[in-house]
Amino acid sequence: MGLLNWLEALPLSVWVHESPSIWAQPTVLTLHTMGMGVLVGACWVLDLRLLGIGRMPLSAYRWVFRAVAIALFVNVVTGVLLFMARAPLWGTAFPFLVKILLVAASAATVLPLRSYVMSKHADEHAIDSKARILAIASILAWTGAITAGRLLAYTVAG
Repeated sequence: MGLLNWLEALPLSVWVHESPSIWAQPTVLTLHTMGMGVLVGACWVLDLRLLGIGRMPLSAYRWVFRAVAIALFVNVVTGVLLFMARAPLWGTAFPFLVKILLVAASAATVLPLRSYVMSKHADEHAIDSKARILAIASILAWTGAITAGRLLAYTVAG
């Protein structure tokens, strides 16, 4: 708890949590939400294509990985700021821990899918079962991460 209390007491954490400025918590939370929309939306576009929805060649989906990288960066930065502002509360909350594990699991599906889509033979072959399983895992993990994140608002006092 010492580390969590120290994080919450940092001037940046206090500013995010207690400042009446529109640039503090409202902006950080808005950027986090927008980043999540882009991140999960881009992942789902690719996941659904890998599951057979759509007819465009896989090479047309290479843009997804740049969007995912930018959105993941935005969400890591804003997520750390939001966490620091309430570190003792979130750091000990079960739904938060589940959310972080599911975000990590979701992110872990991106690299193998990137290799698959970026391969020079991606458009030449039918989508293999490994890619389909990764797409299903991605959809399930992102759905669980979003659900766990929303449960924080309803199950953890703060």
